[in-house]
Amino acid sequence: MTQRAGEDAAPDNLTIIKTNGRLRLYYRDEDPRDRDLRGVLWARCSFNPVDENQMPTGEPQWREMHPYRQMVTMQAMRCQICTQPARTRAGYVFLAGPKDVDPEETERHTNQPPVCARHVRTAAALCPYLAGEPSVLLTQAAPQYGVLGTLYGLDGDGVKVVAKPASPLPYGHANLPTFLASQQVRRLKSPRVLTVDELLHVLRDDVA
Repeated sequence: MTQRAGEDAAPDNLTIIKTNGRLRLYYRDEDPRDRDLRGVLWARCSFNPVDENQMPTGEPQWREMHPYRQMVTMQAMRCQICTQPARTRAGYVFLAGPKDVDPEETERHTNQPPVCARHVRTAAALCPYLAGEPSVLLTQAAPQYGVLGTLYGLDGDGVKVVAKPASPLPYGHANLPTFLASQQVRRLKSPRVLTVDELLHVLRDDVA
């Protein structure tokens, strides 16, 4: 899901049209793949060629997520490393920074796709955000919550950026018709907080 060197934001061609009395954001050359399963419009980004394993090429840009790959991975709950189904026999595994988790939280939002049992250590080692010592969030349920991105509006010169909310807009929010999403967010229900070693002990048969 990480954006690679050479993958850049594509020309947006954005327009806002009033439909049934409401403003709605579109691409002038929109394709059905530009929207997620909830009908929200997504930011465009180019794609590098893939290698013999069908993985994207180019130097990883660790601080950036490729919008489309992040969305597809989150929608299908696939591992962010290998893109295979992420569910383990103990539930879904999500990773967070070592100082970003309150063990008392009963609910949490994340824009980080899950990881499968075999790639927990790989993700921890590769991602600078995780600092090699992530907190592990193990949950049985992670329903779709909403999206991060940019809110657009109209002025005398046409389409303009109105806001870039720091918090995700939940699906169903009144502003989503004029919102351009770049990351999907899921809600983790009653996550169990573990260390990597504790998780791998729980999943020892899966990673053998």
